[in-house]
Amino acid sequence: MDVKEIDRIIEMCWEDRTPFEAIEYQFGLKEKEAIKIMRANLKRNTFNNWRKRVAGRKTKHQALKDSDRFKSIHKK
Repeated sequence: MDVKEIDRIIEMCWEDRTPFEAIEYQFGLKEKEAIKIMRANLKRNTFNNWRKRVAGRKTKHQALKDSDRFKSIHKK
């Protein structure tokens, strides 16, 4: 995985509305693998703050979302 891909994964992890399932779809990474990338590339305090922020957050887990939003077939 190159630096550009890692940067994009980190960006998607920080985005509130991007579910982990979208990261899995685009990069083939499960949630735990995305968390490992975050842990390896962020400062400890920054990582801990991010984990607190996304823990149990409905928007980060597709299964917890209430609505079916439109997903373009052109988006990967």
